[in-house]
Amino acid sequence: MRILAALALAVLALIAAGCESDQIAATQKLVQQQQDQLERQQQELEALKVNQNQGYAPQNQGYTPGVATSSTGGCDKGVEMAASQRGGDLFSAGDFPKALGYYQDALAACPDDDRAEVNVARTYEALGNNVQAIKFYRKAADHTGPTVSDASEEAREALERLQASRLP
Repeated sequence: MRILAALALAVLALIAAGCESDQIAATQKLVQQQQDQLERQQQELEALKVNQNQGYAPQNQGYTPGVATSSTGGCDKGVEMAASQRGGDLFSAGDFPKALGYYQDALAACPDDDRAEVNVARTYEALGNNVQAIKFYRKAADHTGPTVSDASEEAREALERLQASRLP
């Protein structure tokens, strides 16, 4: 009887060891899969960092907030449009400080755009900084060309309004 009990115990130990071996192998396979996934994610992260340093991110089509520039005399309409859209959304939501940042980026992308100047000016006005608002309204109003743009006209009207508000 003791021999039979010892044999049964030995068989159970072998079965348990076999199951444990299978469980260890499954765990090792899972760990390897997770390590592979982590490596892929690290490579993707590195690629995103490289792209961001080059001024490109897929979600914003070449526009990185706060770093907009244009070549001398040039204009990056894509950046200007993206920054103006975001600025407009934030302005409409009443977040004037953030809107100003985006509008300034739009102006940096296209320094001679009177609409970008008006957007910066009206945001300064919304923030209560009329001195800066007047400065940018004047720049927009002074744009010369074959036709007067809506933005230049809007700037002239704003200048009249702001200057009238300073009278007693």
